[in-house]
Amino acid sequence: MQKQARRQQARLRARQARAKAREEQAEKERRLARLGAAVVAALAERDAAVAEYEQRAGRALRSLTAEEGLQTQVALAWCGSEKLTLREVRRLIRGAVDGAEGDHLSQDEHPHPDIGNPG
Repeated sequence: MQKQARRQQARLRARQARAKAREEQAEKERRLARLGAAVVAALAERDAAVAEYEQRAGRALRSLTAEEGLQTQVALAWCGSEKLTLREVRRLIRGAVDGAEGDHLSQDEHPHPDIGNPG
């Protein structure tokens, strides 16, 4: 009888160990899911902020070209940033035009021809 009791005790300890391991794994998966969701949320916030600031930069560049009459290359010079390229200026201006409500100019219709020509 004692042999049977030891076996039962051993099986019980094994079941308890498996249950504990499953619970620990489940908790780890919950932590990983929370952290993954936090990463995705932070990146979505970053993307929204970048889009907002790019719109602001594009509107300012558009004002330099459309309202002040500067060529894109001259507007770039006024920005004074070594990090900003002519291609980036054109992309930002196009983004401001595309993002402007009610402003649906095609590249051919843009008041400044150098804006619509990718560089």
